[in-house]
Amino acid sequence: MLRGIPNCLSPDLLKVLAEMGHGDTLVIGDAFYPSASSARHSMLVRADGVRATELLDAILHFFPLDAPVKAPVLIMDKQECDKDIPTPIWEEYRQIVRRHDPRGDDCIGMIERFDFYKAAEHAYAVVATGETALYGCIILQKGTL
Repeated sequence: MLRGIPNCLSPDLLKVLAEMGHGDTLVIGDAFYPSASSARHSMLVRADGVRATELLDAILHFFPLDAPVKAPVLIMDKQECDKDIPTPIWEEYRQIVRRHDPRGDDCIGMIERFDFYKAAEHAYAVVATGETALYGCIILQKGTL
């Protein structure tokens, strides 16, 4: 046991976060995201039953976002056919990022679904969560301390 480590951060995920270097990216996928196939060229870490928001908050306690990059946080944007679907999780993500990065909303970008999939192909790791909110996928780019 370690003190101060949130329970949602498994030993496997902590190892991945520690191994990541400056510029590496981490995908946090919702329950609908094709995490296993997306991680074909990287690592898959399971976080079943954990909300992506809980995981994001826990990760950002330890994970510096890339400062020189305009948007080190990328949220999967809705497709035109889904434009009317509510996405309250986006505001939850924004609130969490605001707590952990002084740039707040300025370090968050939106990325089209299929561009998200392409970007995820280059991720260091993909975390499969139990998040059931639609369009709850996000990519984080690691910075330096």
